[in-house]
Amino acid sequence: MSQATLTRRQKNALSALLRIGLNLPLVLLIMLPLIYTFMMSGMPADELYSRLIPTRMDFVSYSHVFTKTTIPRQIVNSFIVAGSVTILQMITCSMAAFAFSFLQFRGRNLVFMCILATMMVPWEATIIANYLTVSHWGWLDSYRAMILPYACSAMGIFLMRQNYLTFAKELHEAAKLDGCGNWRFLATIVIPLARPALGALGAYVFLQQWNQYLWPLLVTNSDKVRTVQIGISQLYDIDSEQIGLMMAGVVVVLIPSLSIFIFMQKQLINGLMAGAVKG
Repeated sequence: MSQATLTRRQKNALSALLRIGLNLPLVLLIMLPLIYTFMMSGMPADELYSRLIPTRMDFVSYSHVFTKTTIPRQIVNSFIVAGSVTILQMITCSMAAFAFSFLQFRGRNLVFMCILATMMVPWEATIIANYLTVSHWGWLDSYRAMILPYACSAMGIFLMRQNYLTFAKELHEAAKLDGCGNWRFLATIVIPLARPALGALGAYVFLQQWNQYLWPLLVTNSDKVRTVQIGISQLYDIDSEQIGLMMAGVVVVLIPSLSIFIFMQKQLINGLMAGAVKG
C-alpha cells in the first residue's frame, strides 16, 4: 500500500472525526429536552422539585398511562385519523397532480395557480368557516369532522405535480398509442415511478395529522373520538405525581413520530428532492 493511499485514508478519518466532534454537541443540545422528559417520566414524585437528575428511575407512570387514562383509546383515534387522512391525500393529490401534469384542458394553469394561492391563506382565517360547515352538516364529535376537511391539500398536489413533471411526456403518448387509458397509466406506470414522492407525502401528512391539536379539540367533545394530543393536555395537573404521568404520556406519544422520522428520513429527503429539478 502506497504512502499516498495511507495519507488519504488518514485525512478521511480525521475529517470524519472532526465532523462527529462538531455535530455531537448540536445533537446533544437537540436531544436534551427529550432526555429530560424521559428522566422526569421516571423520576419519583418526591424528587420532581428537588433534583435535576433522579437518583433512581421508577417507570410506574408508563403502566398508569395505559391502565388509568384514556390515552390508549386516543392513540387508536389518532392512528385512525392520521392514517385515513394520509391515504386520502395520497389518492386525491396523486389524481389532481396527474391532471395538471399530463392532461390538456382549458384553464389548467389558472386552476393550478388558484390552488397554490390557497397556501397563502392562514389556516386560522378559515377555521371558523370550517367549523360552521361541519356543525351544519352534523359532523361534530365524529371522525368525519377530523378527516374529510384534510382529504386533499395544495401542498400535496404541488409536490406530486413537480415529481410528475420529471417524467418524459413521450411515456404518456406511447401508453396512449398502446391503448392504455389514463386511469391505467396512473395506476400501473406513474404511481410506481412516484413512490419516493408518495412516501414523502405520506410521512409528512401523517406527522402533521398526528400532531394536530386545535382542530380536533374544537370539533370533538368526548374521549371516544378525541385524539392523543388532547389526551396529553388533559393529563396536566398541579399534583406533582401527575407531572410524571404527563411526561410518560408525552414519551409514549412521541414514539410513532420519531419512528417515522428515523426510518423514513432517507425517503423523505429523496421524495422532497425528486421534483426539485425538472429533467
